[in-house]
Amino acid sequence: MARALYIHWPFCLAKCPYCDFNSHVRERVDHAAWQDALLADMRHEHALAGGERLKSIFLGGGTPSLMPPALVARLLEEAERLWGFAPGIEITLEGNPSSVEAANYAALATAGVNRVSLGLQALDDETLRFLGRLHDAREGLAALEVAQRRFERVSFDLIYARPGQSPEAWGAELERALAFGTGHLSLYQLTIEPGTRFETMVRKGDFAPLDEDACADMFALTREVTAAAGLPAYEVSNHARLGQESRHNLTYWRYGDYAGIGPGAHGRRGGVATARHRKPENWLAAVARDGHGIAEQRVLGIREQASEAMLMGLRLREGVDLVGMAARFGLPAAELCDDAKAGFYQKQGLVWRQDARIGVTQEGMVLLDALLGELVPLQLVEG
Repeated sequence: MARALYIHWPFCLAKCPYCDFNSHVRERVDHAAWQDALLADMRHEHALAGGERLKSIFLGGGTPSLMPPALVARLLEEAERLWGFAPGIEITLEGNPSSVEAANYAALATAGVNRVSLGLQALDDETLRFLGRLHDAREGLAALEVAQRRFERVSFDLIYARPGQSPEAWGAELERALAFGTGHLSLYQLTIEPGTRFETMVRKGDFAPLDEDACADMFALTREVTAAAGLPAYEVSNHARLGQESRHNLTYWRYGDYAGIGPGAHGRRGGVATARHRKPENWLAAVARDGHGIAEQRVLGIREQASEAMLMGLRLREGVDLVGMAARFGLPAAELCDDAKAGFYQKQGLVWRQDARIGVTQEGMVLLDALLGELVPLQLVEG
């Protein structure tokens, strides 16, 4: 099976108040040093991960669109030399929709990037200021237009269920977003993550998040509107036309192997979990010292792998093939999923079952975290 490669670029121009990703603001970045370190980390991972051809590469962050196109080209060139590329490889780069970054799109496309995921996040200036974004709506939409000219596939993100947002306002924004004609949308509810500036603001009473019922109503509206437009949800927050799904992210959700390099990157290869040093300076020092940025490398037990596969697979509309999963991990299907609880939640309309497949319905997706705790047996998760 072809492998996926994740490359993490940790730098941003500013830290968004809702963001808990491994992103950092630095006044200066030594691109030559970072290129050498990323190449070394990549070569080390290849030496451990074997020579299967890559079917996808994802440059995430942080803000990878801030990388010089020549650096992106060099990383892709080395990845192809090491692993080889499967026909039709998907190469995605995340980016902010600013005019500065849009100016690099032609060079990035020439370097080999064929899919971009843009962090528009909202389509009006007031909301963008609240979210701490550096671009305004006009600049964001101009960058989207450039991206659609330069890349084969384009996705963009929006954040909804914002304080004070009504279903009518979100519905109108979503209809406008769909009219731009991209084949993929990532639509996320605003979540107040621990350790973020938004968490501090909520604690101080600067604003109040929407209540759970309002969020659930917007979630249902999102699924209804996108499905009617031909971009149904294929995962909790991701919507696509048929064939436009993110192949890289599907590797995660279907529990395929993937290599992860760069600060904080995680990987899975042959039952081994890897994690790189999170802080950029610590990762650089580790690569200089050890030839790689790995902070932790751990063999996963069969039951832990099976639990991860179940928890990831049930995020997908397609659900999980219990018979196939049982054969993959050498475990009885009855140990992968609590049949009695699955039957109970099926009667409640929260779970569906068809032959050997089981999945979560649209109504159940609103309660996904709680359902996963019920469906995946505790002894499997803890095993």
